[in-house]
Amino acid sequence: MFRKFCFGLLIATSFITFAKNPLQLGKGLRTADPSGHVWEDGRMYLYTSHDLECQEDFWMKDWYTFSSDDLVNWTNHGPSLSVDDISWADNYAWAPDAAYKNGKYYLVFPAGTGHKDRVNPENSTKWMGIGIAESDSPTGPFKDEIGKPLWSEPYANDPSLFIDDDGKAYLYVHAQGFDYHVVEMSDDMRGIKGTLEKMDMGGYEPKMEGPWVFKRNDLYYFTMPENNRVLTYYTSTSPKGPWTYQGKFMEQEANSNNHHSIVQYKGQWILFYHRWLDIDSACGRQRHVAAEYLFFNSDGRIKPAIRTQDDVADFAERAENNQPVSPKPN
Repeated sequence: MFRKFCFGLLIATSFITFAKNPLQLGKGLRTADPSGHVWEDGRMYLYTSHDLECQEDFWMKDWYTFSSDDLVNWTNHGPSLSVDDISWADNYAWAPDAAYKNGKYYLVFPAGTGHKDRVNPENSTKWMGIGIAESDSPTGPFKDEIGKPLWSEPYANDPSLFIDDDGKAYLYVHAQGFDYHVVEMSDDMRGIKGTLEKMDMGGYEPKMEGPWVFKRNDLYYFTMPENNRVLTYYTSTSPKGPWTYQGKFMEQEANSNNHHSIVQYKGQWILFYHRWLDIDSACGRQRHVAAEYLFFNSDGRIKPAIRTQDDVADFAERAENNQPVSPKPN
């Protein structure tokens, strides 16, 4: 009887530990803005921002890297870059992205200086720019080789770095007065070609942050948190548009912001995003990275994504058996 009880307790404990959102990236660790990528070693890598406990107005100091081969058990590789390593910024280590090109791994990141005065905006001194760092390893450490932001004006954050099939690298950003802009990176990934270019969004341009661009079959997807809350998307046959608005694929949660990435891994499409949850915090709700399966209609449209408690806990089994995943009912 005792053995049966212990065995049952072990099963229950394993379920509680592994089979729920958010992802188990580290006890007490607050992560957000996940950028998912699969490199040549076959592992899934997540590049995230790191919320300090009870931080003031998103004052953030470093970026983390995690990896997994089953999306359940994650290796924490620790901070891969810190604002202490950057000469031109000392704060606002916000949403990063990553890419592989020229035999190196690149971390594109926003960082800044100053203070945002929300009561009297005219007194704000906050500024943010986009940096690019390099490493020989997907886990870093990354080094800011150029020692400056890619540009100084306009104020920008939330970079998304997309490498197309022809090897060209495109950088999409959220910027002050410059949303829905793109610029091609230089071949050495240490600068940009020309200036930011405004894309044709088909006449619909709501407030947005956190763009994420990916390609599926011959279709490009420009996805974003519309009004910083609801995940919506556009499609195009070109990485620079023109784009056609397709609507939302994930509703907002409890008036919380969202930031996401979408990547295919071992035959399944995965949506990484963050949730605001109160998990052993003295500050109330904090941000935590979560994951869901993502599905497409035959015409390429994204099916509505549903937040779940068990996330992708059965991923290893499905990948091993090459089982197709079906959407969960609403």
